[in-house]
Amino acid sequence: MPMLIEEEIETLIRARYPLLYVITSEELRVQEMLLNIAGRRQKKLFEWSCNTGLVQAGTPFQSQKLRNPATRDPLAALDQVIEQVEPAIYLFKDFHPFLAKGSFAVTRKLKEIALHLKNSCKTIVLVSSALEIPPELEKEITVLNFPLPAREDLSTLLDQILADISQFKQVAIDLDAAGRERLLQAALGLTLGEAENVFAKIIVKDQRLSGDDVGEVFAQKQQIVRKSGLLEYEAAQETFAQVGGLAVLKDWLAKRSVAFSEAARAFGLPAPKGILLLGVQGCGKSLCAKAVSGLWQLPLLRFDMGRMFGSLIGSSEENVRRAIAVAESVAPAILWVDEIDKAFAGSQGSGFTDGGTTARVFGTFLTWLSEKNSPVFVVATANDISQLPPELLRKGRFDEIFFVDLPLAGERAEVFRIHLARRGRDPVNFDLPQLIDASSDFSGAEIEAAIISALYDAFSAGDSLNSGHILRALRETVPLARTMDEHIGRLRRWATSRARNASVPREMSQ
Repeated sequence: MPMLIEEEIETLIRARYPLLYVITSEELRVQEMLLNIAGRRQKKLFEWSCNTGLVQAGTPFQSQKLRNPATRDPLAALDQVIEQVEPAIYLFKDFHPFLAKGSFAVTRKLKEIALHLKNSCKTIVLVSSALEIPPELEKEITVLNFPLPAREDLSTLLDQILADISQFKQVAIDLDAAGRERLLQAALGLTLGEAENVFAKIIVKDQRLSGDDVGEVFAQKQQIVRKSGLLEYEAAQETFAQVGGLAVLKDWLAKRSVAFSEAARAFGLPAPKGILLLGVQGCGKSLCAKAVSGLWQLPLLRFDMGRMFGSLIGSSEENVRRAIAVAESVAPAILWVDEIDKAFAGSQGSGFTDGGTTARVFGTFLTWLSEKNSPVFVVATANDISQLPPELLRKGRFDEIFFVDLPLAGERAEVFRIHLARRGRDPVNFDLPQLIDASSDFSGAEIEAAIISALYDAFSAGDSLNSGHILRALRETVPLARTMDEHIGRLRRWATSRARNASVPREMSQ
């Protein structure tokens, strides 16, 4: 547990702040921290829930005689706080429903108690996963966000688990330093309870624990994302071996594959913010976003902007904030914003079309992009620069803007090899130079579509697939580059001085 939050809470208790509100779902971690503080300050720690009433911390749940049924009522519990004179900390669990609108008696009682506690050695700590503060208490309550376990906390937990299972010889432990780092890196963003559950699941399922079990940890994070209903967890199977060309982009991403590691932090490297992939449709932008997940061994979250726009005024901005909070809670992770140009199209005229909703959502997202400190790497893709607000392209939003152009001759050869091999054909048996010449101005997606069309033709004729079938399919296709020649030309001219070519090194493109 980071000492910063413990030191801050202890300082507030010593300064006699009457009401502290800690936002977290990890009650046990908060309780352990308060026990430490109470021990140092020579105070008792009491805990309250609507089931047990107000009891001394550590009272077994099964112990009926030590319970205090009369104080299950929140007003009676608060009266008990006033009556007790000894120095103490009072931990109230899940108290937020009693602070909701309509609970005027509880709200008033807390306000009166706050005045009393300022002149005593007693402090009330409310802990809840939801923030609910009535306006009457805004000046009396101090809100604190309790951080998720740091790497050191997860490392301690893992050591405890390894010590516990060391007596079971049937469980194989295969954790070298690199494997341990991968496992802890993947577990970041989980609570201690969630991490303990997933480590136990791996051991029970495989009778072993190794650094290759990160997939099970990602599955646990998938549960968190699924519960939110705002983001989609992409179980990406793609790798950069399935991406033809784009050598510059691949090299840039490969150099940052260890950016979230402990060694990178010790070296002084900040976590990368993200990239904007701009370019022609069907040239592999979305495929690259999925491949980054496999390369970096991080979960991939798809940010569906259409789902963000709720029907109620203000709900869209809240949806974006909640989606961002979910992404940060499972970090380190990759957040994929597909076709961001369509999502924020018309944000500048939003005040006349949708009451400013798009502009406010866009502003919320931009602010987070600039100021985020969490290790969430954003991969945004776009096809149309005319739809992109200029604020999005300003330096500081993304680490780099890459332009993904139509594949060059060598890249088209690579695309043909990938898609032929994927369908069980040996590329050596095809006339690649002829296919490359015939596919000028074709995108990778169009080349794949031509191969699939040729497969249908060959299967229908009862033949084996050959170069002739593919050449015929290519001749029958009018590529998008010819249909939208003016648009692609404008896109290339814009990108020449404003973006980095994903295929050609900078010195060669100048």
